[in-house]
Amino acid sequence: MSFGEPNSPYGPPPQQPNPGYGYPQQGQPPGVPPQGYGAYPAGPPVHPGGYGYPPAGPAQMPGITRAAQIMLGVIALCHIVIAAVYGVALADWDQTMLEAGVTGDAEAERYADLGKGVVVFFLGLAAVFAILGLVLLLQFAKGRNGVRVCSIVYASFAIVSGIFALGIYLLGLLIMILAILVIVFAAKRSSAEWFKRPRY
Repeated sequence: MSFGEPNSPYGPPPQQPNPGYGYPQQGQPPGVPPQGYGAYPAGPPVHPGGYGYPPAGPAQMPGITRAAQIMLGVIALCHIVIAAVYGVALADWDQTMLEAGVTGDAEAERYADLGKGVVVFFLGLAAVFAILGLVLLLQFAKGRNGVRVCSIVYASFAIVSGIFALGIYLLGLLIMILAILVIVFAAKRSSAEWFKRPRY
């Protein structure tokens, strides 16, 4: 078997004219760039997590997401204080009504009972807000995108609860400011990428 045979496995490959060397060849379909020297087919798309691989997401919680988590904790703490204030008011309610001279008047007692029911309602509401805030706070490190969405909804309702708590040592104003910041920070792209990162 000699090297001169065209089908020899040991011979050099047959020489093909390079269609892209020099001037472009005629007869190529329109819109197709000439395949010149050094042209390679396109590879897989490049992702942030590495060439040819899906994005891995941030390895550590972004600072803006950490700030939202801390603010959630402060909002929950404020609701604990508010619940304690309502609890003290509820414990002293009967004594306060007695000192105010409400006891003995049926009409006044009816309004007093209505006011006591409102205090109980706000006490329960503050306690629920405190518990929900703590649950969301603990889920920030390992939770998925649902935690981020729930945090935004929680902060939206916290703005309303802050309006009702404006008279308690200005805690309501603090809650409203922090709740707005939680909504802004949790809606940021870096926070979304943290909660949507793949788990392995």
